[in-house]
Amino acid sequence: MSVETSAGKDSILEFFVQASNKHAFSLDITLNVKGAVITGTMVSAKEYFEELSETFEDGSDVAQKLSDELAKAGEAVDESSMADAHYIHLKNTKVYCGDSKATPSRGKILWRGKLSEIDGFFLGKISESKSTK
Repeated sequence: MSVETSAGKDSILEFFVQASNKHAFSLDITLNVKGAVITGTMVSAKEYFEELSETFEDGSDVAQKLSDELAKAGEAVDESSMADAHYIHLKNTKVYCGDSKATPSRGKILWRGKLSEIDGFFLGKISESKSTK
């Protein structure tokens, strides 16, 4: 494995994403993206699409169609041999933009981003501290 970047992607980060996609490996990670800090748990593309699909399951006919298409996308990702990874997928995501408060501050947020747009990363998740006042 080379540590050089290819097509603007960090090869170490791409290696983690490939491990996640091929082996259902998850990892707490924090990313720097154009001045924002994004923290969460990296999941496989399949898990991302499955969870996204579930958010539309109990809705209208249009929502059900979206759910079905997202489920198919997850199956297609699982079946492909994905030599190169182009996207990273996070769950339980928080985004910090120059403030100590995360956006969004509630809910289980799924996030997808281009590997080529990530400026840096570290392993581990930022947890919000509870004030004792």
